[in-house]
Amino acid sequence: MKTIHINEQFKEDWTRVLNHIANLFYEDSVIQIENDGADMTLAFEHSIDASFTIHTAAELLVDGQAFTSSYSIGYATEGTEKEQSIRMKRALSHVMLDVLEQYSGMTQQWGILTGVRPTKLYHKYRKAGKSDEEIATILKEDFRISDQKIALMKAIVERQIKVIPDLDELGREISIYIGVPFCPTMCAYCTFPAYAIQSNRKAGRVEKFIDGLHIELQEMGKWLTKKNMRITSIYWGGGTPTSIEAHEMDALYKTMFDAFPNPESIREITVEAGRPDTITPEKIEVLKKWGIDRISVNPQSYTQETLKAIGRHHTVEETIEKFWLSRNSGMNNINMDLIIGLPNEGIEEFQHSLEESAKMQPESLTVHTLSFKRASEMTRNKDKYKVADRDTVAQMMQMATDWTAANGYVPYYLYRQKNILGNLENVGYCKPSEESIYNIVIMEEVQTILGVGCGASSKFVHPETGKITQFHNPKDPAAYIMTFEDAIAKKIKILDEMYSS
Repeated sequence: MKTIHINEQFKEDWTRVLNHIANLFYEDSVIQIENDGADMTLAFEHSIDASFTIHTAAELLVDGQAFTSSYSIGYATEGTEKEQSIRMKRALSHVMLDVLEQYSGMTQQWGILTGVRPTKLYHKYRKAGKSDEEIATILKEDFRISDQKIALMKAIVERQIKVIPDLDELGREISIYIGVPFCPTMCAYCTFPAYAIQSNRKAGRVEKFIDGLHIELQEMGKWLTKKNMRITSIYWGGGTPTSIEAHEMDALYKTMFDAFPNPESIREITVEAGRPDTITPEKIEVLKKWGIDRISVNPQSYTQETLKAIGRHHTVEETIEKFWLSRNSGMNNINMDLIIGLPNEGIEEFQHSLEESAKMQPESLTVHTLSFKRASEMTRNKDKYKVADRDTVAQMMQMATDWTAANGYVPYYLYRQKNILGNLENVGYCKPSEESIYNIVIMEEVQTILGVGCGASSKFVHPETGKITQFHNPKDPAAYIMTFEDAIAKKIKILDEMYSS
């Protein structure tokens, strides 16, 4: 941990952004106005001149050394008060990153970006009419992003437009996320709504949740039908939605298809079957009955000791067995997830995971970098979980990049998280033409994602203005059972206001 003294009391949101920059270099850094006990001092200067040009400078004093940086950027208009604040935060981040890179010797490949959706920034400039060359210059000079990451962003954006030619016009359609909050066990790194199904089954919460979900599907379906909405994609997530029984899945899918309008125009339906220990021949037959062939079978790792350490109670052999069961039963679009940086894993273990993946050649492979999520068991007990260092994690990511290219995969979406190892990213790769539409639209925020079920988040994107409004269903099954009817009414009110025309 590092304590950084700054020479000025900034607004809270400015300080928070600077804290994010510091955390790229030092875990759990502290920024304070007091000088007592500080490891380093950072003095800022900042101003805006009459031509709307922002000027910033920073001097870092540490260990008897001084590191300096200055930066200026001009704007065509004065901008709103909010825009001015965003511009200044960005300019201060620019010089802070520069002096910390000088001192530490580290280079942050993502520059000053700490947000979740880097490619959304690329799309913003694309839609403003800028060329790829102009976008690259902006990303490099003003955001300090490396050439390698800019090339990755460009490749992903090009792939997304090829897969969804009408990406910029999807705002009048809607996608739907359906959350089933149960898993066999809770993984140590997870903060998703995921509750042990057996104990909740005994308490009667599983059946009551499913009853409520049927009602929510029906009521939301009534609104969708009234508006004759076209549904782009549907994603069953959680938790693990294949944790419930086959007959329960079957009944829910029937309700979904009965309730939702224009089923023939739905481009994609995905069921997250991520835990191999939930997949059975009976459940696969239910998926096939309803024409669903896009699922996930997620190994995360092919090292048994790792699976045990992170709380996944299936075996490596079961992952392989369930993949081939799914494939041979007619599942034609299977995603698998791998996580870089899991406890006690290094180059050798990740190489083994890639070699096992090569034997199966799933249609898509999502490569995650471990993130210490605030509420996870792993974060609460960090001392128990030894993870790879920054250089090793970066090498593993490069291994994934090389392996996917060699095996005919292309990157088609990415996202980042706070406290992600090595300040890296999560990248979705796929065989060409096997891209997940849902993953693209949720990451680029081009349309409303209506959340249904326990822990489901709705992200309402206004079809004209692009303004985003969020609404969260309760994460806890007991709370969902008590309040889902209120949630239905609140979501319908937001939808009515957005689609009043």
